[in-house]
Amino acid sequence: MGVNTETTSLVHNSKEDENNFKRLKAYQPWAFFVTFGGYFMAHFSRKCYSTVKQQLEETAGYNPLILSEMDTVFMGTYAAGNIISGKLGDTFNPTTVLAIGLFGSGTCLFLINISLWFDFLSFSLALGNFFIIAVYFLFGFFQSTGGPVGTAVMGNWFCDKKSIENRGLIFGLWTCHQYCGDVTAAVCTALVLGAGLNYTWALFIPALTNIGWGILTMKLVADPADVGIITPEVKIRMEKLKAKQAETGSTVVDEGPAPITYAAALKIPMVAQYAFAFGFFKLTNYVLFFWLPYFLGKHFDPVTANLIASLYSVGMMPGGIIVGYVSDLFGGRRASVIGTFMTMLFGFLFLFSKKSEDLNASALLVMLCIMGILVGGPNNIITSAVAADLASHPSVRGNNKSLGTVTGLINGCGAITASIGLLAVGPLQSQYGWSSVWVFLMGCTFTGTALMGTKIKDELFPAPEGYSEVEANLAV
Repeated sequence: MGVNTETTSLVHNSKEDENNFKRLKAYQPWAFFVTFGGYFMAHFSRKCYSTVKQQLEETAGYNPLILSEMDTVFMGTYAAGNIISGKLGDTFNPTTVLAIGLFGSGTCLFLINISLWFDFLSFSLALGNFFIIAVYFLFGFFQSTGGPVGTAVMGNWFCDKKSIENRGLIFGLWTCHQYCGDVTAAVCTALVLGAGLNYTWALFIPALTNIGWGILTMKLVADPADVGIITPEVKIRMEKLKAKQAETGSTVVDEGPAPITYAAALKIPMVAQYAFAFGFFKLTNYVLFFWLPYFLGKHFDPVTANLIASLYSVGMMPGGIIVGYVSDLFGGRRASVIGTFMTMLFGFLFLFSKKSEDLNASALLVMLCIMGILVGGPNNIITSAVAADLASHPSVRGNNKSLGTVTGLINGCGAITASIGLLAVGPLQSQYGWSSVWVFLMGCTFTGTALMGTKIKDELFPAPEGYSEVEANLAV
């Protein structure tokens, strides 16, 4: 019996098409589950570290400056890693890249545990500090695989007409992985400390679960074509090959889709604009996520401040689902929905700039929950459903080796922009007060939305003879 490959001849009879469709739909839940779990593990492991920072300082003896440097090093390698990982996922087997990321993350946490168990700081202060920073340097790279490569695998499997119609909702649900991971990390640490166990268990548990999920991920089929399922992408590529063969008059061998280059990815309409727009939106999210507890701690007791700040994170989870579902209802016009959410956020930030220090706890609870929805929705959808839409542009149709690179560029450029922008928050609030920080975020929101202006215009006033990327997909 012949082995099915991606170059298996196109099937044109309805029976075979129906069989391909059934096999595609049957595997989709498993692909969703494994990739969801992989990114869940990434957030579970990185959040567990932040939940034991106090113990790392007070018990292990690490200087707060070293802990801060760990965060900086992680952000840098994570941002660069996103760009690299997306390309690796498109060039090599995505399953292998995802598994390496999970194995590497688990190994890094295990190495940190070793340094704590054997108290490297007691041997040498320089050795202890260098070791934990070096490990966290590598940790950032391994953590970066889940987003771009997981998104690419999801795009490979959810490529049928119905899935494209509901792409926003599907990816909105899928992006809940990060919040589920963050909450699980907090619960895990609370259980460890509450049970009287050594705090290092809060790092050892995610180390084991990451490695375990890596083993499971190795069994994931990254592309339907790998098991002989003929998808619309394969059909389009084969049609392009037939046209090329007819044009040249010579036999053209299908060697599968070639990985897209960074330059080619940036030439896809709106990729560069979304990458920079996402940076400003991500910066807004980072400022609120990292600085809200500090700001609220100036006006409320620690328990109340953390409770109020947590409502922002709670609001972010349904944000992606809402934006995804609403944009699906409007035929995939995601830029317009994102622009609407950002315009509403601009209004809330303006109110914050005037009244934030006068609002009571109840008003802040409501406002921050809504702001979480307004920020979380666009952030989640841009790096998932929007990236999938961009990678489906007619210029790269028939090549499913572009989504990882596109997602990695958007994620990586966004993280770099956000990391640089965070440096302005401290000086702003110390020199001009918190109202200046909210005005700064208003500027970020406006700039990010303005970068999407041409796409919003095209969606609201489409050219009569043209089609949007999603409409072009649905027409296939």
